[in-house]
Amino acid sequence: MKPFVKPRIVISRCIEFDFCRYNAQIIRSEIISRMKPHVEFLPICPEVEIGLGVPRNPIRIIEKQTKKYLLQPNTNRDITEEMSSFSQRFLTNQRNIEGFLLKSQSPSCGTRDVKIYPAVTHSAATRREAGFFGEQILHHFPFLAIEDEMRLQNPIIQEHYFTKIFTFAAFRRIKQAASLQKLLMFHTENKFLLMGYSQKELRILGNILANQDKQPLHTMFSEYEHHLHNAFSKAPRYTTQINVLNHAFGYVSQDLKDNEKKFYASLIQKFRNGLISLSVPINLVRSWVIRFEQPYLLPQTFFQPYPDELLDVEAIKASNVRDFWK
Repeated sequence: MKPFVKPRIVISRCIEFDFCRYNAQIIRSEIISRMKPHVEFLPICPEVEIGLGVPRNPIRIIEKQTKKYLLQPNTNRDITEEMSSFSQRFLTNQRNIEGFLLKSQSPSCGTRDVKIYPAVTHSAATRREAGFFGEQILHHFPFLAIEDEMRLQNPIIQEHYFTKIFTFAAFRRIKQAASLQKLLMFHTENKFLLMGYSQKELRILGNILANQDKQPLHTMFSEYEHHLHNAFSKAPRYTTQINVLNHAFGYVSQDLKDNEKKFYASLIQKFRNGLISLSVPINLVRSWVIRFEQPYLLPQTFFQPYPDELLDVEAIKASNVRDFWK
């Protein structure tokens, strides 16, 4: 089994960790439960941290003359400064983390879908954006993996999130080792993965490692990290992923039977049409890489960017893999 560095993820404490929502409830998530053995979670509830207690009266964001306030309508309490101060203090002290998993629609933790109101009561929301804590996260760590538990149910977003946090975690260990040799190995093993995300950033990363300007090692690591973050700034296009798959397929195709090639082509078409997840054709090609002991492809993280236990099992079931054996 391939060893993975555990990503360090700050998570809203009400998701799978504690009954600390405003109504003293907990949010259950099969995905987060599946992640627990493979991720170092750092649970936090900003509302509890500033003393609101459990249970508590709900809070909402009010905008007056372009300025936002965080208020508790039932008590008319203004907690704007408390939440802003806590967010600034907590996030400034965070080091060596790969991302965040936050409660959707929360006035504190939400990152994109929080209702903004024009008045404390008897008013409809005018728009949606980030909550107070979530907004500070986006400001401090725009390059990290940041999602909420609802969006993580989307298979494409989920695959991208998992890939991002485990790649960043692996780089963290390399950076701590401060070894050029290990950095070169990291780059080599992630070449196909980076190719699928951004060929432009892959070229830049290669140039950084070539180090024609004779930069010191710490500068190389800093520049490499910056462009690694750039490469993973958004999910890859399905067309580039297909190109990488076909590139890898070329290494093993000469050893395959015609019906195996046809089955691969059928899976690529299903992936192109959005009927199956990327993990399905990737694992098929990966099985051939292992079978034929392809030395260049065996270490490529493209074939296993995160633990198999996190795979979307339902998507794999939907792939009709049994068709191949008929």
